[in-house]
Amino acid sequence: MESKAGIYAVATGTGSYIPPVVVSNDDFINNRFFNDDGTPIETPGQEIVEKFEQITDIAERRCAEKKHMTSDLAMFAGKAALEDAGFDPEKLDYIIVAHNLGDMRHGSNYPDVLPTMASRVKYKLGIKNPKTVAYDTIFGCPGWTQAMIQANYYIKSGDAKSALVIGADTLSRSMEPHDRDSMIFSDGAGAVLLEARESNEPVGMLKHAAQTDTVEHIDLLHMGEGYNPELKGGNLFLKMYGRRLYNYALTNVPKLAKECLDINGLTLTDVKKVLIHQANAKMDEAILKRFFRLYGLRDADYSVMPMTIRTLGNSSVATVPTLFDLICKGQLEGHDLNSGDYVLMTSVGAGMNINAFMYKMP
Repeated sequence: MESKAGIYAVATGTGSYIPPVVVSNDDFINNRFFNDDGTPIETPGQEIVEKFEQITDIAERRCAEKKHMTSDLAMFAGKAALEDAGFDPEKLDYIIVAHNLGDMRHGSNYPDVLPTMASRVKYKLGIKNPKTVAYDTIFGCPGWTQAMIQANYYIKSGDAKSALVIGADTLSRSMEPHDRDSMIFSDGAGAVLLEARESNEPVGMLKHAAQTDTVEHIDLLHMGEGYNPELKGGNLFLKMYGRRLYNYALTNVPKLAKECLDINGLTLTDVKKVLIHQANAKMDEAILKRFFRLYGLRDADYSVMPMTIRTLGNSSVATVPTLFDLICKGQLEGHDLNSGDYVLMTSVGAGMNINAFMYKMP
């Protein structure tokens, strides 16, 4: 890449919060599952969970404690990132919190987004400075990556010198227990503190690519009635068309990832790590394989793609920042990042939205 002196957004601190409550696949064996047409699934529970693990590679997931909500998890991760950077919270210019359904109390799937998650996080962090602007980003599972793109604009333009970017969700509370997809989602939070840095070489946040497909794909993830007929007419639950979503991601994510590399003047061999949204291990592996094929490579190098989904499940907007934090802290065995390494971060989710950005380690 060409040298260009200027201001860049650099991650000076990272943090994450992984809830302590472990829910294994065995905990779903006695669930009564239904098809989307309201008919009961007669397959034995043991067989259902075994097939689920084969398809997704999820063996267990983490769920928030009953006393905690999304804003609590977001605050924990944000506080960890601030402490990691040794940064005074009162000097923050922005707090951006990505989520999907806000605060949901244990036992209820009613979304609470007033006031915003970001305002609640600012309050829980005890920040008094009124010039610390706090707002939310709702962009499906790619919400945190989109929030990072927004924060980069603020810093590059000179509007801000710092931004705390958090991704947090408690989607386990939005699932119908009679839906097999309820085994996919988990809870968690991840955060990055971005600060302005002068540099003669591109560093930190680089260029990005993003898209929103609505004509044929608007409903792949949506809120809908329960599959159990007894639950119809009441609460709405998170629903998805898994096969269509899989095909959409496999077709579109590799192309957008390559577009991101192209506009940054990079190629696949320049990338040290690919941090992809932990949606489904088999899907992510297929996406990476398709990505490599775009560069004429038949065999994918799966060592570039760290995975946490087997034990942490799909925590939506929290998956990518959690991955980044664990690697930066040396807590993900076999993976590290050093100065000068290029990292591709990409996600796909409701909207349907896809985004990707390049990050160069300072």
